[in-house]
Amino acid sequence: MKKTNCLCADGVLKQVSNPSDLKMLEPCCLKKLAEEIRTFLIDKISNTGGHIASNLGVVELTIALHTVFDSPRDKIIWDVGHQTYVHKILTGRKNDIDNIRQFGGISGFPKITESEHDCFNTGHSSTSISAALGMARARDLLGENYNVIAVIGDGALTGGMAYEALNDAGNSKTNLIVILNDNQMSISKNVGGMSRYLSRIRTEPIYFKVRDDFQTLVEKIPAIGKSAHKVLHRVKGSLKSLLLPGILFEELGFRYYGPLNGHNITEMQEILKKVKNMKGPVLVHVCTVKGKGYTPAEEKPQQYHGISPFDIKTGQVKKLTNESFSNVFGTKLVELAEKHEEIVAITAAMPEGTGLDLFQKRFPKRFFDVGIAEQHAVTMAGGLSIQGLKPVVAIYSSFLQRAYDQVIHDVSLMNLNVIFCIDRAGIVGEDGDTHQGIYDIALFSTLPNITFMTPADYDELEKMLVYAVEKGEGTIAIRYPRGEGCRNLVPDRPIKLGEAVRLSEGKDVTLAVSGHMVPFALEASQKLAEFGISCDILYYRFIKPFDTDLLAESAKKTGFVMTVEDHVVSGGFGSTALRLLNERGISVPFEIAAFPDKAIEHGDRMRLYEKYGLDPDGLVKRVLSKTGGQFMRLLKIRKKIF
Repeated sequence: MKKTNCLCADGVLKQVSNPSDLKMLEPCCLKKLAEEIRTFLIDKISNTGGHIASNLGVVELTIALHTVFDSPRDKIIWDVGHQTYVHKILTGRKNDIDNIRQFGGISGFPKITESEHDCFNTGHSSTSISAALGMARARDLLGENYNVIAVIGDGALTGGMAYEALNDAGNSKTNLIVILNDNQMSISKNVGGMSRYLSRIRTEPIYFKVRDDFQTLVEKIPAIGKSAHKVLHRVKGSLKSLLLPGILFEELGFRYYGPLNGHNITEMQEILKKVKNMKGPVLVHVCTVKGKGYTPAEEKPQQYHGISPFDIKTGQVKKLTNESFSNVFGTKLVELAEKHEEIVAITAAMPEGTGLDLFQKRFPKRFFDVGIAEQHAVTMAGGLSIQGLKPVVAIYSSFLQRAYDQVIHDVSLMNLNVIFCIDRAGIVGEDGDTHQGIYDIALFSTLPNITFMTPADYDELEKMLVYAVEKGEGTIAIRYPRGEGCRNLVPDRPIKLGEAVRLSEGKDVTLAVSGHMVPFALEASQKLAEFGISCDILYYRFIKPFDTDLLAESAKKTGFVMTVEDHVVSGGFGSTALRLLNERGISVPFEIAAFPDKAIEHGDRMRLYEKYGLDPDGLVKRVLSKTGGQFMRLLKIRKKIF
């Protein structure tokens, strides 16, 4: 784009395709560009759904970063990465926003395979400073010259990994820039001491405005021998503590700048230009408003963090869901807590997402939101349990991965009675590979002293919660999927430890099904009946302990077993079933219907089930391809499912 004076009248966004175009724009055009980007985002995400509030909050910050730094030579790492839609727009992917998070479209998070401007994949919280420090050290070792910038939210600063990185980075003296995007939110309202500390900085910025003058004043005091120097050093420390209380980042070794108005491009550009050539680690504190520029998102940032398609005028979600597994869980837990005073609930910055907001409102003193700190949540649950309480820990499957050591060391090895409610188990869809909950069976089923359940429908989830609270012993895990389910899917039978349920009698194929995949198996069985194939359907309420007796009996009868699960094939439900049959000396043809051992991309859940052969038609094809020539001949004649 050629040098020009002002493009405001002609529209700025349509003339910006990459970061170099930004550097040619006048300040008035940058302000107009921010307005156009907000309008563009609201229009697009109202149709596709996605992370709208977080992106509206970083428009000016993203523009300032790309006008001062030179991506992709300079490396910008976005913590979590759900706020990178603006970054994508400014780095050549403007025309792809129509299909963001859609099957076959661009990701809603940074992807190194998608663009050279995405220098590190992110999807979980609190990782950016560690990655940035690694890149900065690599730069120094290789004798290269570029800036490394980590953009991290105040919500992500509730995660312990961020402090490990800050501690190391401050001590390293390596050139590194950390941008703290402070909007007082993670997904929900931030909690904890760090939130209060940042709030104090925002409301009392005078402390940092006097810092430089104070430093200059102290340096002008002449040294008068070693003893006087020591006295002055102590005086300097005392005055610093008096004038600048709680200067955490400076004490860690960072040069601190802020707080800045994160919606003032010029102010941010001035500071970023100043710090880009500084030696050592620098932290720039930027204050933004989550949902900026769209009133519904500003008023309800939690609701608009990740949202389904919505009506722009009213802000109403176009598809309303009255009930979900999360909502059923939250409602039932409140009911149980009315009767059992020993129940306490824990989540990691996800009260609304997990359904625990209902518990929070009813029992605020028995509810603990620890921030984005899954490790702390699990070990704290162990402490609560060992003192006689009954903690229920509700965390998304992909986020609970970060606390695996604590689940082992601080809960299961001691056989503590902690109930883990694993939300978003299985694929979650549009958020993609960093969020797919397809590893928890492999992780949890290997642990000692654990009871692992998986419900087929809402009724089963409620019964499992009752069982876990009133009869369960030791460590208990219940995994259930994102979104909607149903009721009255399986017979109303009491739960007995380790017992599976036969849903239908058959003689040709054993379908052993884990949890919420039961509806797919039932539909597949109906389709297979049209080919003369009868299915013995076994619903596995328990992954551990496993009902080997029922599976062995069925396998001997049918001579062919297919397991069905919403999990990766390695180490999952099917792997367990195959191993246990082998231990019994039972050898029959065996098919594991699961996701392959690879990263599963983003897209609509049903599209992903279809692609990987886990929808009802896919299950039928799997059976027909494995059960011999007679059924394949029928398939050629009757192509009903193709």
